[in-house]
Amino acid sequence: MSRQPDEILRDALAHFEIVLAYAEHDLDDQIVIDAICMRLSAGVEALATLEPNMRDRLFGADWPLMWGMRNRIAHGYLLVDTAIVRQTLAQDIPKIIDRIQDRLGSS
Repeated sequence: MSRQPDEILRDALAHFEIVLAYAEHDLDDQIVIDAICMRLSAGVEALATLEPNMRDRLFGADWPLMWGMRNRIAHGYLLVDTAIVRQTLAQDIPKIIDRIQDRLGSS
């Protein structure tokens, strides 16, 4: 049985909220960065299971960038630039959370 979109979105949201909680710790600590990357990857992977039309409506042109970051984490882990992770935490994760919350609030 396939999962409902709201269930997928709630799962992704939980991962991204944990990412923000981890970000309150020392971002110079590699273990913290690793934990953030793993949750980022898990959140994006959850979103990848949405129907493509819904994913496109929610994230549009940002989706390929999100999936690209997931791929960098999953396949080139030692090459993940911590400056990009920090930028993602500050600029992108709050927007992603807002989009998901807006969608969940309207359903």
